[in-house]
Amino acid sequence: MLLEGKKALIFGVANNKSIAWGIAQAFKQAGASLAFNYLGDAIKKRVDPLAEEIGADFTFQCDVSSDEQIAASAQLVKEKWGNVDILVHSVAFANREDLQGDFVSTSRAGFHLALDISAYSLVALCREFSPMMSEGSSVMAMTYYASNKIMPFYNVMAVAKAALECEVRYLANDLGPKGIRVNAISAGPVKTLAASAVHSLKGALGKIEANAPLRRNITPLDVGGTATYLASPLSSAVTGQVIFVDSGISLIMC
Repeated sequence: MLLEGKKALIFGVANNKSIAWGIAQAFKQAGASLAFNYLGDAIKKRVDPLAEEIGADFTFQCDVSSDEQIAASAQLVKEKWGNVDILVHSVAFANREDLQGDFVSTSRAGFHLALDISAYSLVALCREFSPMMSEGSSVMAMTYYASNKIMPFYNVMAVAKAALECEVRYLANDLGPKGIRVNAISAGPVKTLAASAVHSLKGALGKIEANAPLRRNITPLDVGGTATYLASPLSSAVTGQVIFVDSGISLIMC
């Protein structure tokens, strides 16, 4: 199996419809050991049963906006596993009011929050966990096409995704000498908890079915397949890239 003996740390499993869960399923099928974070008791109640269902080694609390919690999580993971081979960043958040109306109305606090959780957290996670990673390890983050196009109502989240993609390039350069690869997957719209906050994504699903080259929407497992490739030796010379998993809709969307 492609990921036999690999230890995969996945940030962002929210429920059984999330992209991170699709990645977890694909990793497990490929032989990886898994661990998930959760944010507070409400998410823990959803994540723990999923972790048990899939046979994850453990779950742990980590708010990625807290350097202290990230550092504590890294210490916990080091104690339980000793090392990490795969780090998945599938975390994003913006205030609902900043995903409505005009982008120009974004508040300073809302901008800071979205960029902190959705983008800076990747830097913070890499800083704490990369010392536990070695030659052949893989980091990946989830992004979206709106990072470089105008998508109605995506607003500040588009800016956060653009920042995230830029970070992927810089982190790839920083961590490359250690043999750690850093990439992003630009997934097409999926009916997830996060996507429900963006009005334009709901309408996009029908347009993709009608117009994308593959004439279908993607699933979390589609993303999981590409994530498995990026986590495996098959992508040993791939780093700093944004790989589209979107049924080809980005080829024709304007």
